[in-house]
Amino acid sequence: MKPDSAPPAKILRLLQPFSAVALIVGIVIGAGIFKTPSLVAGISGDAGWALVLWMVGALISIAGALCYAELCTAYPNAGGDYHFLHRAFGRNISFIYGWSRATIINTGSIALLAFVFGDYMSTLVNLGTYSSAVWALLIVIVLTVVNLAGIHASSSMQTWLTLIEIVGLLAVVAAGFWVDAPASGALQWFAQAPAPAQWGLCLVFVLLTFGGWNEAAYISAELKGGPRTMVWVILASMLTLTVIYLLVNTALLFGLGLNGLSQSKTAAGDLLGLAFGPWAQKALGLFVAIAALTSINATMFVGARTNFAVGSDWKALRKLGQWELDIGSPKQALTLQALISMGLIALGTQEADGFSAMVEFTAPVFWGFLFLVGLALLWLRQADPSTPRPFKVPLYPVLPLIFCAACAWLTYSSVTYAISQKAIHVSLWLIASGVVALLLLRAREKTVGQLPHQI
Repeated sequence: MKPDSAPPAKILRLLQPFSAVALIVGIVIGAGIFKTPSLVAGISGDAGWALVLWMVGALISIAGALCYAELCTAYPNAGGDYHFLHRAFGRNISFIYGWSRATIINTGSIALLAFVFGDYMSTLVNLGTYSSAVWALLIVIVLTVVNLAGIHASSSMQTWLTLIEIVGLLAVVAAGFWVDAPASGALQWFAQAPAPAQWGLCLVFVLLTFGGWNEAAYISAELKGGPRTMVWVILASMLTLTVIYLLVNTALLFGLGLNGLSQSKTAAGDLLGLAFGPWAQKALGLFVAIAALTSINATMFVGARTNFAVGSDWKALRKLGQWELDIGSPKQALTLQALISMGLIALGTQEADGFSAMVEFTAPVFWGFLFLVGLALLWLRQADPSTPRPFKVPLYPVLPLIFCAACAWLTYSSVTYAISQKAIHVSLWLIASGVVALLLLRAREKTVGQLPHQI
């Protein structure tokens, strides 16, 4: 392996640090924070332990983010996870990941978030039987056009959307401390610890709500300021997210009480209604739609980078590896991503709940490959010690091992949750098709005598 401490020359560093933080925060803060606090409160059965569970989830996520900080600064590349797996385990594993990300992980996440956007927009303007799907298709098309306009248009919109989203969450926080305590009685703090199984189930929801911070890997080659700035961007993003999530959960507990929170399906909306009136409760739908919109845009931005990396690594797919220097964007990769996402939205219309179908479709594959990225860090420390590492994970190897264990457990949990559903079988078939595609690509390279080049 040759050291790769600098990004490819053809990619310019155009992304500002503040925009990078907004991008990461925007990816992570989605519809989950409006849904999961009620579930965690109800399962844990105690206000104090509920907040502890959110803190534990934050610490696991920060451990993973520190692992990514080392990989991003040692191997900055627009391919992100794909590039790390390529260097650690070779082209075969990295290609299967790139295929899975293009057909399942990233595009499934876009479709999932688009359904959330469609559900809430349909409450404002109903477009018929398939209203949610129509809204989902429209937003995928619109945001793809924005990203095709270039990195400046996409990152600028992302910054403003993230700020609006945070204002909405701060309104929930203000409402929680504004309203009078619920009549049902005082909160119980650490009166009874949850059972181990309850801890596990709660952390599934908490870590899914924190999910998305790993996308920072895809902007490491485009960030102004270089590797050390990347470390601060990751840490600033995770600290911002931790503070926001803890404040929102504390406000919901104080404003609704444990019973009120655990029994509410729209806790944030109920709280806003109590504090500011019915109009504020209705406005929550707009904030949730903006949250989904923000995450879709950010996921599109980083997701196309994997397609670009695959195209750069395989000459038969070189059209995907075309980078438009004038706009700082891979147009072909973005277009392919949009087409697959729209296909998955069409698939989601065949299920009773498009959102749930996409969760079952993406989660097992996502956590499985994230586990492999954690192993890649451990392997590259031993196999590639000569590469400069501007940042090293503290408490090595304890933190990487904790991260790997959490990913392995979430892989198992998500598989057991989805195994009886049709969507996960579609995921498995798509991974199998990736193996077939890999064999065909290798056969073609061998036939024509083309040698791969490093991305």
